[in-house]
Amino acid sequence: MAALGWVAVARPSSGIAQQVRRIGALLAGATGDYRTQQNVKAFSEALAKAGWIESRNIHIEYRWSDGDVDKMQALAKELVGLQLEVIIGATTRVTDALRRETTTVPIVFVNVSDPIGSGFVASLARPGGNLTGFIDLEASLGGKWVELLNECAPAIGRIGLMFNPDTAAPREYYMPSLRSAAALRSIDLIDLPVRSPAEIDSAVGLIADSHGAIAVLPDSFPGSHRDLIISVVNRHRVPAIYPWRYMVVAGGLVSYGADPKDAFRKAPAYIDRILKGHQVADLPVQQPSEFELVINVKTAKALGLTVPPALLARADEVIE
Repeated sequence: MAALGWVAVARPSSGIAQQVRRIGALLAGATGDYRTQQNVKAFSEALAKAGWIESRNIHIEYRWSDGDVDKMQALAKELVGLQLEVIIGATTRVTDALRRETTTVPIVFVNVSDPIGSGFVASLARPGGNLTGFIDLEASLGGKWVELLNECAPAIGRIGLMFNPDTAAPREYYMPSLRSAAALRSIDLIDLPVRSPAEIDSAVGLIADSHGAIAVLPDSFPGSHRDLIISVVNRHRVPAIYPWRYMVVAGGLVSYGADPKDAFRKAPAYIDRILKGHQVADLPVQQPSEFELVINVKTAKALGLTVPPALLARADEVIE
């Protein structure tokens, strides 16, 4: 039975064997990271609502890659070798690692930016293979980041794009809208690649010297090193926009994007359908339906910025 991906356990109250289904989850963050644990909590709670309760009728093999690309691939190989029924892949790089290891095990991805451009699916409506899942971005978000930064800091003439080339998703998905919005406002764009925490200070210093701003792009790297990035950015007094609310709660200036936990809440519905016999190829890829604008007024004051009242009125949350 183990070879079939499930085992049987006895219910103490009835003596009737109950099938325990086995799935896996490969996450981009670290085991003890608060953000990762919040995602796991949202995932487990949604699974339970769908009727799948850990240690009762489902067993989950969790693996954490700590943002390390080589570790992602090794863990993907390990999970595929366990003959699980479904594997959850969080982020584009993690999903790519899983895809390289199997064309048959169903994979439900979460917080992937461009599944078509990444080669994961044939189309959003009809994925066509063994992968489907939930997108965390839409192509127009790049332009929105430029627009919001310019409203917060009208004098900027340059925006540095911070990302880790080793872990970031393909950027061409949202770069056209970002370039268009920047050109409309006569703002130059420069890349600020950072592959390690040690490179963050020099990257921020480069844009600070030119009196510019920073757009921290969606990537597991800034998520894992958020406190350091926010501290360095604020110390250099550089306006910055972030992709997630929790980075503004931690002291960032402004964020605009979807809640990463939302995809973890939605994924169990697909897991439930797959475990009940639905084909992955027939489950459409879902796009985010809500985006949140969060502004930290305290940080704005520390940076010497005055956020326009009209922008504050549009915010979903204002942190004083």
